[in-house]
Amino acid sequence: MQDYERLEVWQSAHGLALEVYALTSRFPSIERFGLANQMRRSAVSVPSNIAEGAGRLSSGKFAHFLNFASGSANELHCQVRLSTDLGYLNRGDGERLRDRVESVRRMLFGLAAKVRSAR
Repeated sequence: MQDYERLEVWQSAHGLALEVYALTSRFPSIERFGLANQMRRSAVSVPSNIAEGAGRLSSGKFAHFLNFASGSANELHCQVRLSTDLGYLNRGDGERLRDRVESVRRMLFGLAAKVRSAR
């Protein structure tokens, strides 16, 4: 079991979720229960799965939850692109957010590989 809050990937994912909440608060009200909500759920799922996996007693289970987190990050990446294309996010915010998601995805991939090799 690990202290998930010490993991750099969790810290980055947590910051990403906070930014998603801030940016989606500016979406049109019609999207409050649509795309904005889905982006928030995806963004929250990333650090949540890291935390849940870190609390498991085996490295295999931890790697499994890192895979879930990676899937949610992929989902968020797609949603950010869609939000930018729809004009809900300006290009600069969209690109910055996608870069942050990509960074988290790379960290998740690296940590998952490390956890799997430690088994």
